[in-house]
Amino acid sequence: MGKKILIVGGVAGGASVAARARRLDESAEIVMFEKGPHVSFSNCALPFFLSRVVPESDNLVLMSPEQFKNQYHIEARVNCEVMKVNRKEKKITVRNLAGGEEYEESYDKLVLSPGAVPLLPRSIEGIDRPNVFTVRNVVDIRKLDQYVTENGIQDVAVVGGGFIGVEVAENLRMAGKNVSLIEALDQIMAPFDYDMAQMLHKEMLDHGVNLILSDGVKKINEDSVELQSGKVVSAKAVVMAIGVRPETSLAKDAGLEIGETGGIKVDHNYVTSDPDIYAVGDAIEVYHQLTHKPTRLALAGPAQRQARAAADHMYRIPHNNNGVIGSSVVRIFDLNAASTGLNEKAAKAAGISYDFVYIIPVDKVGLMPESHPLHFKLLYEYPTGRILGAQAIGKGDADKRVDVIAAMISMGATLEDLKELELCYAPLFGTAKDAVNHAALVGLNLLYGRFQQVPVTKVRELVENNAFIIDVREKNEYANGHLINAVNIPLSEIRDRLDEIPKDRPVYLHCRSSQRSYNAVMALENLGYDNVFNISGSYLGICCYEYYQDQVTGRKKIVTKYNFA
Repeated sequence: MGKKILIVGGVAGGASVAARARRLDESAEIVMFEKGPHVSFSNCALPFFLSRVVPESDNLVLMSPEQFKNQYHIEARVNCEVMKVNRKEKKITVRNLAGGEEYEESYDKLVLSPGAVPLLPRSIEGIDRPNVFTVRNVVDIRKLDQYVTENGIQDVAVVGGGFIGVEVAENLRMAGKNVSLIEALDQIMAPFDYDMAQMLHKEMLDHGVNLILSDGVKKINEDSVELQSGKVVSAKAVVMAIGVRPETSLAKDAGLEIGETGGIKVDHNYVTSDPDIYAVGDAIEVYHQLTHKPTRLALAGPAQRQARAAADHMYRIPHNNNGVIGSSVVRIFDLNAASTGLNEKAAKAAGISYDFVYIIPVDKVGLMPESHPLHFKLLYEYPTGRILGAQAIGKGDADKRVDVIAAMISMGATLEDLKELELCYAPLFGTAKDAVNHAALVGLNLLYGRFQQVPVTKVRELVENNAFIIDVREKNEYANGHLINAVNIPLSEIRDRLDEIPKDRPVYLHCRSSQRSYNAVMALENLGYDNVFNISGSYLGICCYEYYQDQVTGRKKIVTKYNFA
């Protein structure tokens, strides 16, 4: 007889273990238990039903129990909750939620894939109201959609600016709702640094989302949300998406070891502290390849790889666990935003010495239709030049560039490796010097001290301190918007106007995207100027960074008018 494998939870983790185990062993008895009515669904696509990008909620269901039985000879028991694990007798206790009866099932190998549960802080008054929703499965998204539709609700508040919150807000707005997105931190989308997140804030504002940052929810009423600041937001439906916690209750009750991050502790083969019990997916603690520390990562791709590795280990197939780096992508209205590896916050927290490049090249040859700026930030270790992470935001293929960096990180590559990386090129797809190659070249110039830069985050301070700033764009570009105290000396004139540029104080230069100003910096250095700096991100980056501040916080403007062209 083959192994008897029981799996708690379906979706990316559990269902993938089941499918892989079946491919390895036709004689195995494989049973999945799912608390809800659907054992396999696209949880990443759930928000897109709200806007009908996914036309029907049934489209979210990928496989039925009947399909699992007929195609894979796997038994999928839905509406069945696993209540207890008896490790000594190698049995689980299962409750049939439809009938209420309980029974036991024995196992040779047990796999836990219970996922994570949305956080619902009890400190928020009204958190249990019927107009409060979470989004975890198909049932949840149907309930939210039905409530909003049947009650004719127009005002909706989404609490939390992570992946789920942002996508729910976007799709509700696409459905014509008045949406407020409330985030307690000073930015949405934590994988992005604050300077990059400003573009996402602008995109939300431009599409009519009422974006509220640095404010938390105090109370939820029937038709409004009261914030910690005292502000009241109109909302007859509230979606809570402030984060998740790993579902570890079953593991804890069974006496399995829990890691320092709160997830189930597993070894490199995803075996728990019990050699016959595996765990995969959002509930586990994983190893971060760059920080060399445990972390949690709630993403479908890693969950599927973990599932395959766990099933392989059951059949003594070796697996090389390289850890995770956290690659992700999201669409926010017209922008694509991708990230991988470490951002500045994570690098600082890990105690890693780093520097970064922020460039804004075009994503394909400018003559081609649909050519757009790509905001690209590359982090590297100082002084080794080892690549640590990247963030890309634009209307084009941000994910393609970040995927390249993810591969380079996984290979332990440096800026020198990235500089020489040969990529596909045609005018419709990219540029001969792709954004990633471009970033490597800039990074090497910084690493080797060929020029100096200041980040876009320091520009306000420079303006307020009356620093000497040169705008090297042409006169017509300058007229369309500029820093209030910048001196316009176009690159084409800079060599003839050296008498206007001081040598006894720092000089800061910018253009539209930092490329012309870099050339100006190098020219001035070669002409004897020692204290010149290029402003990374330049005018486009400045506009994006300052836009939200001026629109929402009321800070004094440092830009005459915004020009994102």
